[in-house]
Amino acid sequence: MAEPSAGAGLQLKAMPQTYDAIIIGAGHNGLVAAAYLAGAGRKVLLLERRELVGGCAVTEEVWPGFRVSTAAYLTSLLHERIIRDLELERFGYRVDAKDPAFFSPFPDGRTLFFWQDGRRTLEEIGKFSRRDAERFPKYEQYLERLSAIVEPLLLTTPPEFPPRAAGDYLDYLRLLGRFRGLGRADLAALVKIFTMSAADLLDEWFESDEVKVTLATDGVIGANAGPRSPGTAYILLHHCMGGVAGKRGLWGFVRGGMGAVSEAIASSARSRGARIRTGAAVERILVQDGAVQGVALESGEEIRARQVASCLDPVQTFLRLVEERHLDPEFVSGIRKWRCEGTSLKINFALEALPEFTALPGAPGPQHRATMHICPNIEYVERAWDDAKYGRPSHSPLIELTIPTLYDASLAPPGKHIMGAFLQYAPYSLREVNWDDLRESYAGRVMDVIAEYAPNIRSIAAAWQVLTPLDLERRFGLTHGNIFHGEMTLDQMFFMRPAAGWARYRMPVRGLFLCGSGAHPGGGVIGAPGHNAAREMLKR
Repeated sequence: MAEPSAGAGLQLKAMPQTYDAIIIGAGHNGLVAAAYLAGAGRKVLLLERRELVGGCAVTEEVWPGFRVSTAAYLTSLLHERIIRDLELERFGYRVDAKDPAFFSPFPDGRTLFFWQDGRRTLEEIGKFSRRDAERFPKYEQYLERLSAIVEPLLLTTPPEFPPRAAGDYLDYLRLLGRFRGLGRADLAALVKIFTMSAADLLDEWFESDEVKVTLATDGVIGANAGPRSPGTAYILLHHCMGGVAGKRGLWGFVRGGMGAVSEAIASSARSRGARIRTGAAVERILVQDGAVQGVALESGEEIRARQVASCLDPVQTFLRLVEERHLDPEFVSGIRKWRCEGTSLKINFALEALPEFTALPGAPGPQHRATMHICPNIEYVERAWDDAKYGRPSHSPLIELTIPTLYDASLAPPGKHIMGAFLQYAPYSLREVNWDDLRESYAGRVMDVIAEYAPNIRSIAAAWQVLTPLDLERRFGLTHGNIFHGEMTLDQMFFMRPAAGWARYRMPVRGLFLCGSGAHPGGGVIGAPGHNAAREMLKR
């Protein structure tokens, strides 16, 4: 009889696998962080609760044959360095720049287009104000100049605040060095852009209400603020700091929908050796003696790592995943005060045909290729904000309509279209009612508003999906449905994001990092928080 082999009859327990880094959440920032870490030779595991990667940048088949960019719907801000470093075009990233960029129909029957061709745009603006047409090139140069100053800060780790060591003061000197050589006018312009309202800024430049409101929309998208609220001028600038096809401020549609952005980053990360697991919800971050040990999944599985980075928002990360006893009470108090009220609502439509605008009949037309604005003037948008301030969804909301199938017909069955309606304002916190009861009736109100400009909307809408702030919280894990992971106000930006003293991506627990939009430089499909967090993780 043969002798038993060594170990026969013994039950061997597999040792838990250990990683250099675990990333929680496969939103685009988490994917970017994983790709950079894996590219540097780190052993990386990315864990995603849902069955697909991308967070808010996803493409989902909502109805048979209709592939919808469910949440995020346009791209511009994704940093060119990240696109280049991660070779995203090699992995299928393609963008069609919008042309025209904007289409605004007005109640009096007039229309305003903004084109890629600057000459055509000036002709359009001239229909409303010759003075504004003369001023517009200078306004674009003004934004270009400010963007050139601010944009390098997007990939910069904020300095320690307040300074704690001699080296911290050197960081401030380096930061100040970036502003060396700026004249008084540029410094004054920087102060204004960070403190003024979008409406006040535009009032300084233009006289036409139609021109001003078309530009002002970028200052309030995703904001818990109206166009006359201080600080919205910076949000306007934030939306102008990206670009498509080398043109600053231009936005575009991703071939295959926004999920193609995330899939390209995921493919880059995998090619570098990162492992991505979906359907793997993290229940808590494991901490011992003030340092991370790994994570525990809802399934009960524990996975060890020397570093953990959370792509979730600050509230989800520190008030749900980390036990409070491991955190400084002052830090916890600050996170509890983190303002993250969501005010955006998205309706995705399956269309049998294209909307017919009373002000510009005919389909398809150039208007359908643009972002179509329904907001006749600044006062209209401010009144919409007034409703939200008191816990009511706007009776007459600002609405942005986009039809990606005019650029990528493969997203819908032949002859059909998908249309996204993104609107302000729909506050997460409602008075006297809840979103589960209000969801469908409010969708009806939105269609009524669209019908004032495109009367055939109800006859062509075959189906629709309504995503309220509550739905955004449930579906994508966004606390209170805030698409930026937290309001982008001056006191929650740069070295205050997410808290004073903790803006350098490393968090109060050793080995724990924040790599989502709740870290500098904030929201949008930009990738910078993931890039910057990975850089800080590689230093340790």
